[in-house]
Amino acid sequence: MLAIDVELLRKEFQVQQSRGGLKGAFQDLFHREYKHVTAVKDISFQIPKGEICGYIGENGAGKSTTIKMLTGILVPTSGRIKVNGFVPFKEREKFVAEIGVVFGQRSQLWWDIGVVESFQLLKKVYRVSEADYKKRLDELVDRLQLADLLSRPVRKLSLGQRMRCELAASLIHNPAILFLDEPTIGLDIVVKTEIREFLKSLNQRYETTILLTTHDLQDIEALCSRVIMLDDGRIIYDGGLEELKAKWGKGKEVVLQFEHPITLPRLQELTSGLDVAWQLENELSAKVFIPYERANVSEVLGRVVGVLQIQDIKINETNTDDIVREIYKAGSADVKRPEETKQPEGAFTHA
Repeated sequence: MLAIDVELLRKEFQVQQSRGGLKGAFQDLFHREYKHVTAVKDISFQIPKGEICGYIGENGAGKSTTIKMLTGILVPTSGRIKVNGFVPFKEREKFVAEIGVVFGQRSQLWWDIGVVESFQLLKKVYRVSEADYKKRLDELVDRLQLADLLSRPVRKLSLGQRMRCELAASLIHNPAILFLDEPTIGLDIVVKTEIREFLKSLNQRYETTILLTTHDLQDIEALCSRVIMLDDGRIIYDGGLEELKAKWGKGKEVVLQFEHPITLPRLQELTSGLDVAWQLENELSAKVFIPYERANVSEVLGRVVGVLQIQDIKINETNTDDIVREIYKAGSADVKRPEETKQPEGAFTHA
């Protein structure tokens, strides 16, 4: 069953262009000039029920515009949307009862009243029964550690505390689909980890579908098996995170610390026939670069560990941020970058 079904979705805006100077401002009073902007350009994707999908892109790529159309805030210029079986901008009352939304830089909580009073107001908005509300609130308070925050006004909460409360507010009515737009922006690593763990457990327990937009790619790595990447209003990648790494990652670098002195020819001899590259750092330390799809870590280590005494092993993988940056440079994830066959910088020597 599909939670989200989008076909040839498009959103266009008319943006006023202001002319400079006093003369320009005077002209704008009588004759305004507009620029035509297409924020989302005929995108199509489907998200099955129960999936956590990352929706990523640079500023201005069209992420937030898409989320606003999927939540019914904006009406598409053209295309088709179905979210949990509803057309968001047409069936508003029924539709909003099925979704939860968290915008990282906007609050759905009332600023000057206690957190629990905001929850009670949302209970009435969503027409949640008293029994369901109490059961749901008890669970959210326990899982998100909100007991000490319920009586505080929202304005007196730290950013991390407020975001935990925002998450709880979006889940009071137990929605089938949760839209998260930059939910961890500005948070410290401890709070980010807590929120990620909560979202994973929410998905596993209730099969809640989650669409997550973020600039923090660690959120994507921690939560998402699938990534949709947007650039200039178009989808340039839609697939698994591991497939993205395999196609665009340079490979893995393994650093080995040996018990006894070792030579480069000996390491090359042990991995003969494998497409790997060695670099000797000193007589007790060496690096080996293992390209994706040409060799694997277990095979390399199997040959070395069985013969030489190893003191320590460290595996470094291509950072997801670097991969995404390379894809944006290329303009599409379908075309591999020209330099992908090059070995990494440094004096590596092939075995």
